[in-house]
Amino acid sequence: DLESLATKLNPTIRFHDPLNPNQSRRSMLTTTAAAAAALILTQQSSPASALETYLTEPTEEFKESERQRMEFRKKQLLLKGGFVKVLARLTSESNTEEELVRDLSELKELVIQTGGLPLGIKKEDMYKVIRGKKAKGNWPTNVEIAYQKLKSEIAYQQSPNTEKDLENPL
Repeated sequence: DLESLATKLNPTIRFHDPLNPNQSRRSMLTTTAAAAAALILTQQSSPASALETYLTEPTEEFKESERQRMEFRKKQLLLKGGFVKVLARLTSESNTEEELVRDLSELKELVIQTGGLPLGIKKEDMYKVIRGKKAKGNWPTNVEIAYQKLKSEIAYQQSPNTEKDLENPL
């Protein structure tokens, strides 16, 4: 089998015959090298045949998972829109203590409703925006308390170590 393939590649090569003591080591090395080359050549053609086994049409399971992914992305984009709207209002329109506390509380409620932050909103980026507003001044104690409550709620919602008891209001 392997001998015939090696012989087809190079007809001058002969395999080692254990009954013939006149064969040299050099001829045995060349035949072994030819056999190894033939073996490598036969193995290289097998991945090409594996490529032909790919599906031409997506399966129903794949189509269903793609539909679920699209629904999830749409839902996440809507949630992100709510967060962006409140953050924009916080940074541009809100100037009084009551407005700032209301916006931070609304962000906290959004975090509770969504179970964390939606895709596309990073915790640190949101903190930078809020701290930028804080650096401009007019950041009373009640606003700082609302900000710290928001941070602790985000930490709680994103913590993998908490077993959330949704029925317990405390």
